[in-house]
Amino acid sequence: QGKFTLLRDTRTDGSFLVHHFLSFYLRAGCKVCFVALLQSFSHYNIVAQKLGVNLTAAKERGQLVFLEGLKSCLDLLFGEEEEQSGQPSPLQFISESASNLKALFDFVRTSLTPAGSDSWKGPVLLVDDLSVLLSLGATPVAVLDFIHYCRVAVCSQLKGNIVVLVHSNEDSEDEENELVVNSLCHHSDLILWVEGLATGFCKDVHGQIKIIRRVSLELTAEQDHVQIYQYKIQDKNVTFFARGLSAAVL
Repeated sequence: QGKFTLLRDTRTDGSFLVHHFLSFYLRAGCKVCFVALLQSFSHYNIVAQKLGVNLTAAKERGQLVFLEGLKSCLDLLFGEEEEQSGQPSPLQFISESASNLKALFDFVRTSLTPAGSDSWKGPVLLVDDLSVLLSLGATPVAVLDFIHYCRVAVCSQLKGNIVVLVHSNEDSEDEENELVVNSLCHHSDLILWVEGLATGFCKDVHGQIKIIRRVSLELTAEQDHVQIYQYKIQDKNVTFFARGLSAAVL
């Protein structure tokens, strides 16, 4: 509890980790606020069903609060967004001159603050993916402020967890995105960094994952623990193995 996990992908797609954490926390009985900026609800629901979780049922019983970013953006841009119960849209900053993510933070805090009848084990904020906010016009400072306030509210006050996916490319000229990624790396308790193979495409090894446990954050004068594995994504699960020890090689 109270941990911030950063999912980072470079030269590959790390969304399989998002699906893992979503199904993992729902099965564990946690209250989940999912800020989905990259795909539609039906996409996440189809993948979740393969993993044995029904997102529609989770929404109906109040365990999952789902923000469908694609739909909200279109509604805002074309003026079809109706204010629900007097509250502005969580993505209100798109139609305003000021890059202010306060409405999105208020949505997260309201969604995860437990009501008297709630019996969920703990709150979880899941964001896929944070880089989209920059593409929508938010400034790097606004995005980092949003994450900071979410950490205070979710991790510190509510004793919950945050899992955030960001895309990064070290060769990219997108300085704003790299600024956000590097800043988040310094604050994360756990970093799962998924990278494409340097040698290119391989049908038996889809990439490698670097697991960085930020022990140095605890001021114990220890080095961060780093483990590196390679992986292969299958239909319903992912296989991990040490580098060079793929079943296809052996």
